[in-house]
Amino acid sequence: MASTSAPFRADMVGSLLRPERVHEARADYAAGRIDAVELARIEDAAILEVIREQEAAGLHAVTDGEFRRSFWHFDFFAMLDGIEVIAADSGMAFQGTAPAPLGVQVRDRVRFPADHPMLQHFAFVRDHTSVVPKMCIPSPTVLHFRLAPGAVDSDVYPDRDALFADLAATWRDAIRAFYDAGCRYLQFDDTAWAYLCSDVERERADARGIATEGLADAYAALLNDALRDRPDDMTITTHVCRGNFRSTWIASGGYEPVARQLLEVCDYDGYFLEYDSDRAGGFEPLRFLPKGDKRVVLGLVTSKSGTLEDPADIERRIEEATAFVPLDQLALSPQCGFASTEEGNVLTEEQQWAKLREIVRIADDTWGSAG
Repeated sequence: MASTSAPFRADMVGSLLRPERVHEARADYAAGRIDAVELARIEDAAILEVIREQEAAGLHAVTDGEFRRSFWHFDFFAMLDGIEVIAADSGMAFQGTAPAPLGVQVRDRVRFPADHPMLQHFAFVRDHTSVVPKMCIPSPTVLHFRLAPGAVDSDVYPDRDALFADLAATWRDAIRAFYDAGCRYLQFDDTAWAYLCSDVERERADARGIATEGLADAYAALLNDALRDRPDDMTITTHVCRGNFRSTWIASGGYEPVARQLLEVCDYDGYFLEYDSDRAGGFEPLRFLPKGDKRVVLGLVTSKSGTLEDPADIERRIEEATAFVPLDQLALSPQCGFASTEEGNVLTEEQQWAKLREIVRIADDTWGSAG
């Protein structure tokens, strides 16, 4: 485990509800009413406030709330060399509503550019917090899993699976670049593992030509290739997401189909796993977590509703998980971010902060310290 002691006993996934002035500024920028300098000024001020709110809530790691992004993943992908994000015919299958459909096109060799803008996004948090600055980026598996037929230029890569080596190299470069920028707590956000737990999403992937048989093993190998050179004093975790847009979801199914590859094989320091509903199944798959320093961060507090959970219920569920994982290898967080896209989930900012403060209190009661 890296020297930051992350993931912390009380932690958060990454994204936070954008204040109205950020929504207005982004709309004004899109309409040409303000320039990029003014947009950045407004975002900077809002991020400073949200950093202070996280610190005041008692969190030991903070993010910028992803206030500079439209999507948790597409923004990062679009800033890579060789990638273009375009309008698509169909999008992700959320329950009842969905964001505008987008897709990824691979136009050239995929690379992480030295001037990737999110390095500066991280640096702003680094320079303005008294606790650990945390950075969240999408996993390389997300890029591969969502590729549509014909999305890869065959003059560059013969097929989608031929991307694996360059994806691993790209994310190795990203890890090094964020490390050199001072990042010691990096998180890979990942929907692919949750989709592989869903019969419906596996069928949809098969229809796109993504062969899901054996894919969990291939993804574990890809991720370990990406992680292989990471510095010893850098914590890298993953958040397994089941879909999060305007409080809706996509994937349903317990972790058993991928638990061995994800928990035992992948060389992560920690795993943020969604456990806020019965769609995630039971805690039995946690038996694959090796004894030692790795941690599972139980996402028992939902970010999809403003209703505050009963602390006794959360504490009871933590105790249930200890049947499969020692208490010392567990932590607590919201099940997902509060705003995986800029629209945000259906709750108020005060409800969001109440949940984060409650997570810190429960962690203090359970482990003696939120750190």
